[in-house]
Amino acid sequence: FQTMPSKSDDILKGFKLNWMNLRDGESGKIMWQGSEDLSLPDSEHEARVPKRILKCKSVSRELNFTSQEQMENFRLEQKIYFKGTVIEEWNFEFGFVIPGSTNTWQSIIEAAPESQMMSASALSGNVLIETLFFDEDLLVSKSRVRVFYV
Repeated sequence: FQTMPSKSDDILKGFKLNWMNLRDGESGKIMWQGSEDLSLPDSEHEARVPKRILKCKSVSRELNFTSQEQMENFRLEQKIYFKGTVIEEWNFEFGFVIPGSTNTWQSIIEAAPESQMMSASALSGNVLIETLFFDEDLLVSKSRVRVFYV
């Protein structure tokens, strides 16, 4: 008995997150960069991010990805969990992806007011970022990254 691979399997098989960085949204200075494929499902990834990033008024996230398959409307849904409770939700839309292409996608994330920010020591290891990768409404992958502030 053999099942046919689904469209989401084909997209995931041909999808790779090549690198990602986080920059201070005002100065453009890179605060963290990683080349691990954080889009891979079925495991929890770890990111060790400098705690000074929590002082930024905004953070620019840059993703570089390759896709062998065409996607009509590539988008992300992110949930930020603190000790298992959702504290923030974000949606990002990239749009059409050309098959066999490599793309860089930059998004700006505004920080909460300083009065609402928790300390790096309280957040470190207790923050889990869950990212759902979609083509339109088709779920392609689910990634989980635990953040440690160093």
